[in-house]
Amino acid sequence: MAKKLTMKDRLKTLEEARAKVEAGGGEKRIEKQHAKGKKSARERIEELLDPGSFQEVGAFRRNRTTSFGMDKADMPADGVVTGSGAVFGRGVNIASQDFTVAGGSAGETHSIKVSDALENSLKTGTPFIFINDSGGARVQEGIDALSGYGKVFYSNVKLSGAVPQISIIAGPCAGGAAYSPALTDFIIQTRQAHMFITGPGVIKQVTGEEVTQDALGGADAQMASGVVSFVADDDEQAILIAQKLLSFLPQNNSEDAPLVDPDENVDPNPALRDIIPVEANKGYDVRDVIRGIVDREDFLEVQAGFAPSLVVGFGRIVGRTVGFIANNPSVMSGVLDIDSSDKGSKFIRFCNAFNIPVVNLVDVPGFLPGVAQEHGGIIRHGAKMLYAYSAATVPKITVVMRKAYGGAYIAMCSKDLGADKVFAWPTAEIAVMGAEGAAAVVFKREIDTADDPAAKREELVEEYRTTFSSPYTAAAHGLVDDIIDPADTRRQVATALELLATKRELRPSKKHGLGPA
Repeated sequence: MAKKLTMKDRLKTLEEARAKVEAGGGEKRIEKQHAKGKKSARERIEELLDPGSFQEVGAFRRNRTTSFGMDKADMPADGVVTGSGAVFGRGVNIASQDFTVAGGSAGETHSIKVSDALENSLKTGTPFIFINDSGGARVQEGIDALSGYGKVFYSNVKLSGAVPQISIIAGPCAGGAAYSPALTDFIIQTRQAHMFITGPGVIKQVTGEEVTQDALGGADAQMASGVVSFVADDDEQAILIAQKLLSFLPQNNSEDAPLVDPDENVDPNPALRDIIPVEANKGYDVRDVIRGIVDREDFLEVQAGFAPSLVVGFGRIVGRTVGFIANNPSVMSGVLDIDSSDKGSKFIRFCNAFNIPVVNLVDVPGFLPGVAQEHGGIIRHGAKMLYAYSAATVPKITVVMRKAYGGAYIAMCSKDLGADKVFAWPTAEIAVMGAEGAAAVVFKREIDTADDPAAKREELVEEYRTTFSSPYTAAAHGLVDDIIDPADTRRQVATALELLATKRELRPSKKHGLGPA
C-alpha cells in the first residue's frame, strides 16, 4: 500500500522543486555569467525590485515540444523569470531572461510567459520591464518559437501609450528578439551586451563585410544609431538608470507622474544671465540652462549620444516631472536635422501619452541645409516635430533664449503650434532668417549702390534686427506672452505649470492621426 503523503511531505517536495527552478542553469553557468561581468536573471530582479516585493508567476511552466529531444530537456522556468514587484513602493511587472538555461533561448512557452507579464501590466496599469539576455529563438521549436515572438510584439503594441515599457539589454539580443525592445519606450543597453538583426557571421556571408560584434551592435553603436536610450557600464548601472527613470514616470496614461520632494525655492538664478555669450555665433551648452531651472540641478538626459544638437530628458520643477526639449548651440549651432527631428518627436509623443508637460528651450538657426539632408528626407522627418507638437495636448511652455529662425522656430513649438505659454529672453531673435542673411536680400540694392557697402550693410543689418528680430516685435504681435529676465525663468515656468495643471484640450474624434512616417 502506497504511503500517504502528509502536508510536510508535500511541502518538502515543493521546496525542492522551487529550489531547482531558482537554481536556473546551475552554479557553474551562473559563475560563467559573473566571469563575463553579468548577473543572473534572478540577481537582476532582486537588485531592481524593493526587497521582498517580487511575486513570481509561471515558475513551473514547461515547453510542450517533444521533437529533437526537447521532451527530455530540463529548462527551469523555461528560461525566463516573470512576475510582479515594486520599485520605490510602486508596482511593476517584469520579465528577466535566464541565459544559464538554454542560452535564454525563446520558445513558445518562454514567450507566452513574457506576453502574459505584459498583459498583466496592462490589466494592473503598471510599468513593464523586460531584461533581455537571450541567444535568440529556440530553433528546436520551429514555427512555435516564431509564434511566441509574435505574441510578445502584439502585447508590446497593446501596451504602447498605456503603460511605460522599459527594456534592459544585458546580453545577446539578436534577430527577431531585437524588435520587442524597439517597440518599447526606452532601451538601456550595457557595454557587455550586443543587439542586432543579423550578426557579423551572416553579414560576412551575405555581403562580404567584416565587422566585430561591438562595432555592429555594441551599446555605443546602437546609441549612435538612435536605437538605444541609455548606455550603462554594467548591470548595476543599468538597474540604477531604470530605477531613476521610473521615478520620473506615472504608472500609466490615466495618472500624472508622482510629485517628488518639491524644491520650493524659485528665487532668481543670476547665473542664467551669463550663459548666453555676447557673440551671437558663439555656442554654449544648453544643459547648463536646464540645470539652472530644474530642482536641485537633477536632469536625466535621454539619448545623450544621439543627435546631440537637440537635448531631451526629464527633470522636475517644484516636484513636478517635466520633459525638456532643447536646442544645443554647442553642437552644430543647435540646428534641427533628420536625426534630431526623430529624437525630439518621439520624446514629445511619449510625454504627451503619459501626461508629462513639456518645456522647450529654443535657440535654433534653422533646419540643416545640404544635399544629404534633402535626399535623406528632411522634409518628412522635420514634419514629425510639427506633427508631434501640434498633436500634443499636455501643457507646452516655450522659452526663446536666442535664435528662432524660419521653419525651425515654428517646429520648436511656437505659439501657432499650440504653445500655452511663450516666454522670450531679451536676447531672443525671432525672424524668418538671421539679420545678416535677411538684410542681404531685403536691402540688396541699397547695399550695392552705397558709397561704403560694408558700412551700409552693417547699418541695415542692425535696422532689420531692431525691426524684425527683436522679441518686442514678436510680443507686440502676440507671439510671445512675456519677455523675462533669464534669472527668473524657473519661477515663470513653475507658475505656468501650476496654472496649466488642470489644462483640458479636446480634439476631433478619430481613430488615429496619420503623421509623417
